[in-house]
Amino acid sequence: MNKHASFTDEMEKGDFTHMKHDHFFREIDNGTVMIDIMEFGAPYGIFGKWFEKLYLRKYLRKLLALRNEIIKEYAESEKWRVILD
Repeated sequence: MNKHASFTDEMEKGDFTHMKHDHFFREIDNGTVMIDIMEFGAPYGIFGKWFEKLYLRKYLRKLLALRNEIIKEYAESEKWRVILD
């Protein structure tokens, strides 16, 4: 973690061969921009690579986009208070 600038989630055990998710924050004139970078690997050799290219990448992009929309919604309204109380 680099306070106010970035943090990283990294899988230690799980269904992927590896997964690392970096979150970077940049201050701009009217707020903050968050940049996500995710690296992952699917198991099962060539079948995993095939599944990764045909399905998994698109699925994870949609998942991150939805997650980020929800974070934005909470951050830009009073909803965040429920979480931090």
